[in-house]
Amino acid sequence: MLLFLRQYIKNPKKIGAIAPSGKRLANAMMRQIDFDSAECIVEFGPGTGAFTEELLRRRRNRTMLILIEQNEKFYHLLKERLGEQLNVTVVHGSAEDADLIMRKCNFSAADYIVSGLPFNSLPKETSLNVFRAAKEMLGENGVFITFQYTLLQRNFLAEHFRFRDMLHVYSNIPPAYVFVLKNR
Repeated sequence: MLLFLRQYIKNPKKIGAIAPSGKRLANAMMRQIDFDSAECIVEFGPGTGAFTEELLRRRRNRTMLILIEQNEKFYHLLKERLGEQLNVTVVHGSAEDADLIMRKCNFSAADYIVSGLPFNSLPKETSLNVFRAAKEMLGENGVFITFQYTLLQRNFLAEHFRFRDMLHVYSNIPPAYVFVLKNR
């Protein structure tokens, strides 16, 4: 928690929250995933691993989990904790390059992308690059699951994706919106 707060203070536009996401938000995100059929799940911005822990707990052993973290401290924390896990790849890089990272991991598509990226505070160009990479990775069948603390990005997301669902998680601090998206 302290590491998360320090990293937020250093760069609030890239971290986007002062604390890791809560269990109820993680559960709302995970309910959108069919873990029995998922072959590849990619997480954008896993941070300290709030969603990652749930992904690891629920996924099948055969499911590849690719974690893409840009923050160097969080990357090293994740690498140390998860580097030896079966079918887990921790990458120090940007979600903007996720489609290239996927190809290096020998996957052409992701069944699910789980994102904790703060699109509300990221530069628009960065968000557009992340969306481009996500669309490339999802193909026709993949699902992009992200959350935001406000609805400010709803229309922006709708310009690039089709909404499958939207949930409001009141019990998270702060309350959050979960967007479940597909390619158009």
